[in-house]
Amino acid sequence: MKKLAMATALLALLAGTAHAEKIGVAMSLFDDNYLTVLRHNIQRHAGELGGVEVQMEDAQGDIARQQSQIENFAASGVDGIIVMLVDADSGKAMSRIAERAGVPLVFVNMLPANMDTFPDKQAWVGSDEEQAGELQATEVCKLMGGEGNAVILMGQLGTTGQRGRTAAAERVLQSDECKGIKILDSQTANWMRTPAMDLMTNWITSGMKPDAVLANNDEMALGAIQALKSSGFKMDQVVVAGVDATQDALASIKTGDLDVTVYQSAKGQGEGALDTVLKIARGESYEQKVAVPFELVTPENVDDYTVRN
Repeated sequence: MKKLAMATALLALLAGTAHAEKIGVAMSLFDDNYLTVLRHNIQRHAGELGGVEVQMEDAQGDIARQQSQIENFAASGVDGIIVMLVDADSGKAMSRIAERAGVPLVFVNMLPANMDTFPDKQAWVGSDEEQAGELQATEVCKLMGGEGNAVILMGQLGTTGQRGRTAAAERVLQSDECKGIKILDSQTANWMRTPAMDLMTNWITSGMKPDAVLANNDEMALGAIQALKSSGFKMDQVVVAGVDATQDALASIKTGDLDVTVYQSAKGQGEGALDTVLKIARGESYEQKVAVPFELVTPENVDDYTVRN
């Protein structure tokens, strides 16, 4: 009887393992601060659901590497794929690979260029990048009183975050309420802190004295702050804004260096992407476009966001 019970338990364990759903996750860059949080939320949610295995791959910012990862996932027989694209325009190629293999595919965070022509079993979960730029620039304009000089630190060129956030910020700063603000320059620092610090230093060395810095993400905003402080700027005289509401950014708001950021829910995007790909794999109904709202974070409400991601 004891042997029979042990055998039954072993069979149950093997059956559970055999039926575990496997999801391949191709991330554009592990080193990115926000994407690290996003990645961890996907892994955490898989653990909470039980019976779901996730395999993470780092494209290291290389489109060809990411395409190869998608091909390998499809060939290995995963139940679904989640991809955070290196570049929005590469979405069509990734989409075709998954479609040919009949594997469910969910794009997370970055909106692919082929969003309007998705085949069956494909979806996107992310946030409206223009909303982030609009929230950020509107608050910066208010803090500047609608007048002064500004610079824009852009993310990697060609990404939907760079395009949407920059376009919306420029549109706001050209509005009647903000038309007294002049954009001195806009350049990319590729989402990274050190390149942003170097670029900000170069601007200052060339004689620029911006009254505001609008960065497409928090890492670049923090790099700009380092350069400004090293160059003798007083942070209560320069408005600096970011996007993502990372822990480092929230701490910077509390010390008075960063003036504003925009919360991007890594939890909402990560959980939403995993839930959606599992729905598709299980033949359940799903939404092809899931938008997770951005939220403005200021010194007044910063404490509300310390445990959100």
